[in-house]
Amino acid sequence: MRVTSIAGRRRALRLLAALAAAGTPLARGKTAPSLTPGSRSQGLRGRRMTELIGSNGWAGAASDVQMWRAMGISWGRGSVGPGQADGPQDVMRIDKTSSAFDADLPPALLANDRNGIGSLLLLGYTPGWNASVPGDGNSAPVDVDAWERYVEAVVRTYSAPPYNLRYFQIWNEAAGRLSGGLAQATFWHGPDADGNVKSSKPYARAMQDYVERIHIPAARIIRKYHAYVVYGGWPDQGGLDNFRTWLEYRSPVLKERMLDWVDYIDTHYLPVADLDSLYQQYVRNGPARGIWQTEIGDEYMKDPHYLPRYFFDFAVWALDRNWDHPNKYLSMIYHWDGYEPFRLTHRGPPRRTYNPSGRSLVVLNQTANGSLASFATPLQFDPGASGSALLSGHDVVMQVSAAPGWQSVAVAGLKPLAARNARVEFIDALSGTASAQDNVALAWNEQTLKIRFKVPDRVNGADNKPPRHLAYVVVRGGA
Repeated sequence: MRVTSIAGRRRALRLLAALAAAGTPLARGKTAPSLTPGSRSQGLRGRRMTELIGSNGWAGAASDVQMWRAMGISWGRGSVGPGQADGPQDVMRIDKTSSAFDADLPPALLANDRNGIGSLLLLGYTPGWNASVPGDGNSAPVDVDAWERYVEAVVRTYSAPPYNLRYFQIWNEAAGRLSGGLAQATFWHGPDADGNVKSSKPYARAMQDYVERIHIPAARIIRKYHAYVVYGGWPDQGGLDNFRTWLEYRSPVLKERMLDWVDYIDTHYLPVADLDSLYQQYVRNGPARGIWQTEIGDEYMKDPHYLPRYFFDFAVWALDRNWDHPNKYLSMIYHWDGYEPFRLTHRGPPRRTYNPSGRSLVVLNQTANGSLASFATPLQFDPGASGSALLSGHDVVMQVSAAPGWQSVAVAGLKPLAARNARVEFIDALSGTASAQDNVALAWNEQTLKIRFKVPDRVNGADNKPPRHLAYVVVRGGA
């Protein structure tokens, strides 16, 4: 609910001035800027929750686009090909997408542009006739020139009008021996691949072959067209220490580091907290421009709390880490469409509907749909609850995870508030239903704001152990 009256806006501003007055460190990060004029947080105003949310695949029909908008999805990711599928004499085909290259790519990209959706094209893989492991498209090319012809055709075509794409991803989950124990990665195979990732022998040249035969050749072409290089999605089983070794590897042949040919660090399926070391090492002072995760979700979405918690945490994290560009931080859900009950939507028949994970994004997008800023005051929860907060427009939005029964959160160290008409709402994070007014209350005790809220006995995370309820406590300044 938005504040529409002048008096309501003034009350909201007085409320936020009091809430921000303490300017104390945010419990989750290093330091959170206050909302005083000229502060870093004031400069970050304008960032939106939707800028963080993408999906694998493309929206198709107009009704799909409407659902993407409702969920706050602002980016899509898909393949491009098939290239020269049957031999070097083939005509170069780069007009198809999907895993089977059975859908038209140009109209999907043009539709994305019309609807304000960004497009990331995934460059890969090796056609069987050019594979170093015979017939294996997940192995290095024998003829690197053939790989470069494909990349050149894609980037030259889609970086130009009417598409004007600026982001291209090189390969997908290329890695060597994984920290989880596998000798070879799922999408990067060497000579000793035997078709079974569990029994294959290690790929000794995995890193060198990828850097010299795939990444740097493709990155040179991408940058030639003034576009950005998105790393190929480091797998979560790979281990961050291994990832750093790959990023910082200097080719003895090319005499260059792969890291210097990466604009956006990209990982898959990691929790938000794991991104921080990558930010501190590679983004805070360069050379990379940002951090993306081009795959999150999948079976993690069986937990209906996963997505709303992930993206709220991601926003809180990003606001405290110089989120100075709309494309600096992004995570893309795998997948928005399908028949499994944990996907964002069920495609039907008879018509497409939201699954709980998709509905949770709708609720998040509706609840935190304003211009974002850090909330610079620690939250003090009862033992049965936990959470974090941010500012969204004129609202203070707290995401709380709590056990059933009455719980409370206190915000201490605030100056007395003149506006007594501040309202508070307790909103179910999955359904969007606001609780009855007598189940949530706001009170002031000297310089402490205290909010009591009643968590229902039937929580929305019943499969969690122990059962927890995920909700938003929203403090509004309206009458």
